[in-house]
Amino acid sequence: MARTTRCGQSYSRGSGSVGFSLRALHQLPTTQQKTASPQLPCAQLGGIFFRFQKTKMKTKISLASTTLFLIVLIVAGLTSPASFAQTAPKPNSIEGFWHGALGSGAGKLRAVLTITKAMDGKLTGTFESVDQGASFPMENITVDGSAVRFELKVVGGVYEGTLSKDGAELTGTWTQTGVPAQPLNFTWSSTPPPKPAAPSMTPAGPPVALADLQSALDREFAPALDHGLLAKSTDGGVVIGVYDRGQTRIFAYGTAQPDSIFEIGSITKTFTGLILAQMVEQKKVAFDDPVRTLLPAGTVTKPDGAEISLVDLATQHSGLPRMPDNFHPTNNANPYADYHAAQMYEFISKHGVTRPQDAVFLYSNLGFGLLGQALALRAGVPYAQLVKAEVTGPLHMDDTAVTIPPAQQKRLIQGHDAANHLQGRWDLDAFAGAGALVSTAADMLRYLEANLHPEKIGAGAAAGSPSASLPAAFTLDHQLRSTVAGPAKIALAWIYNEQTHIYFHDGGTGGYTSFAAFIPSEDRAIVVLYNREDTASGNPFTQRVFGNVYGLLSGKPTPKLDP
Repeated sequence: MARTTRCGQSYSRGSGSVGFSLRALHQLPTTQQKTASPQLPCAQLGGIFFRFQKTKMKTKISLASTTLFLIVLIVAGLTSPASFAQTAPKPNSIEGFWHGALGSGAGKLRAVLTITKAMDGKLTGTFESVDQGASFPMENITVDGSAVRFELKVVGGVYEGTLSKDGAELTGTWTQTGVPAQPLNFTWSSTPPPKPAAPSMTPAGPPVALADLQSALDREFAPALDHGLLAKSTDGGVVIGVYDRGQTRIFAYGTAQPDSIFEIGSITKTFTGLILAQMVEQKKVAFDDPVRTLLPAGTVTKPDGAEISLVDLATQHSGLPRMPDNFHPTNNANPYADYHAAQMYEFISKHGVTRPQDAVFLYSNLGFGLLGQALALRAGVPYAQLVKAEVTGPLHMDDTAVTIPPAQQKRLIQGHDAANHLQGRWDLDAFAGAGALVSTAADMLRYLEANLHPEKIGAGAAAGSPSASLPAAFTLDHQLRSTVAGPAKIALAWIYNEQTHIYFHDGGTGGYTSFAAFIPSEDRAIVVLYNREDTASGNPFTQRVFGNVYGLLSGKPTPKLDP
């Protein structure tokens, strides 16, 4: 049985925010990271966010573990031209470095355009998220008088701006599928911006045994509780669950209780991937089944060539955009509530289900929402019932659900957005398979332990029951199927770093952030749940907590929690 501990309690109101960020879907370690810090599963999770709103979805669905940090391009709200931009010399063409920023405060992400002209006069360029270490190719760059336009096809975005008379300012608008148009302004510079400083690190000490981890974490969290992200004025709360070679512990700090319920955002995708593996093992579907064949008859025309399959959706290789272009929330505080299956089918009918040739990793909330819908249709039950029947029920995860039962509602910890404003729950209908679940640290440890030891699940299960098929389904679930970038591969939703041997995924909504990882080679798993939308540029709190806990257990350098 897990031992739970709670420290640094505080009850004042504050704020926080979360997002499903895939910021660091994969780690592209620097030399310093290799020598001075624990090998985290990813560089930083903050790129693809699962949120949508002003500062949040910033839209995060966010896993940034890769070089595909869509969050960078979805953050709403812009600051004035970045202060680091240079004023001299003056530009004589569009070529050079253009400095701007997305978002503000702790969530600000510096952005830089690097534009060059080839001998033939063709313009080429890159869009760099400085704080996240991510770059995107700029395509179809045009300059017509003072009008400037370019596309970032990898994230489905278009920028249109106007040059000032002196050519030193670029004022414009960024648009991206599923996100309201946002202002995005740049200032010209002859030099690139400075690189962000690496997180402050504490030198390695001897490995800390799980039984002794409480006192070590109390020391680590003391600054955050005193004057940082978990101080009384913030209302911040975090719960950490650790499984280590057969033992479990749960630690709670700030306003959180050990059994507090949190939204887990895009970690839901790993449950949807496991449902797919379950239904494949049960012979109800096949990985290569076209998703079209599971949708209502007549939803979308069969394409002439290759079409999107279930496994394409589960590995983020479908080519579908991050969000559909008919996603127009009426309430940004609960953006997914009024988007239903009919609208999703309408988009799919128009977009089609042709699979792009040589499809690459492209993080898509739409794709996982569609996968959840398709599997629920084949099973003949809503997604909420399907995930309970196939996963949470057999694993006795009684606090993990789409809808919180009234008796458990009081344990839902208050969420906060990035500006520390109170944030209510998000209701996801058609997107349920992409991010609808809530959970606790104890439930997530049951889930992660099952990922590590699926052989313990099926003992005594009735033949033909979901419990009986789960062990084999977990094996299918963990098989690496495609490339993300660098050392990062993808199984069914789970990202795997071939250097660190860690499976991981993060999650985020308008008021919560989460991170879950398991390491089969070490028989270890860690989950971090936080009641705030976390947009810390390139260095989110949930990942610092993971790196800190992992470093303590492993005897490696640890990132400071409140640098």
